[in-house]
Amino acid sequence: MILTGKTVLLTGGTNGIGRELVFQLRTKGATVITTGRNPERVAAMRADGFEVIEADLSNAAGVDALLAAVAGRPIDVLLNNAGQLVDHDFRKGLPDADAADGAIYANLNAPIRLTTGLIEVLRARPESVIVNVTSGLAISPAARQPVYCATKSGLRFYTLALREQLKGTGIKVIEALPPVVDTQMNDDNSMKKMPAAECARQIVDAIEKDRDEANIGMTKALRIAESISPALARSVTLRF
Repeated sequence: MILTGKTVLLTGGTNGIGRELVFQLRTKGATVITTGRNPERVAAMRADGFEVIEADLSNAAGVDALLAAVAGRPIDVLLNNAGQLVDHDFRKGLPDADAADGAIYANLNAPIRLTTGLIEVLRARPESVIVNVTSGLAISPAARQPVYCATKSGLRFYTLALREQLKGTGIKVIEALPPVVDTQMNDDNSMKKMPAAECARQIVDAIEKDRDEANIGMTKALRIAESISPALARSVTLRF
């Protein structure tokens, strides 16, 4: 897809990978509508000239409010990037089940609900794209992040099935699978991290080159290991 002149709805664009995506997509000539929850970050992005809709995607009301805010807009790209990481490690104590509910909704239910709500808008465009940002951990889980891994794995399988359903419709479905990226979400992770700008660059590149998947950074090696032996891949990721 040539991004010049396209309108992109990108969730979670005030921080991390999303913020880098917003700037890079604008450089490509796209009009970007993004979302955020933190008032200070929302204000900062608006000061940089971006349209930002305050939206909490951890519940149905927040997603529906976002859909209402973009009603009637000619959206060419839906980029489901927003995600939440929740502490859910029984080795540390009893996890907060309510916190898990919000993360499950933001990571899995929200992309499904947004796709459903915007599918006819996307069908009406000459060409359109749905991009779901999952994770290398959608392939093989990390023991310390079971809820995050479960939601990203769920979104991966949703994406695979959705791509098959939409064959021949003019809607391209892309999955982006980042590795550990240098964002606030991973501040307590001691692993080597990919710069967020580079991760965003590879996602944009996948959109421009009409790829089905963007296996980014170390996710490429994980995909190879998983194809040879799923048990081998799990033995690596479960330690983290």
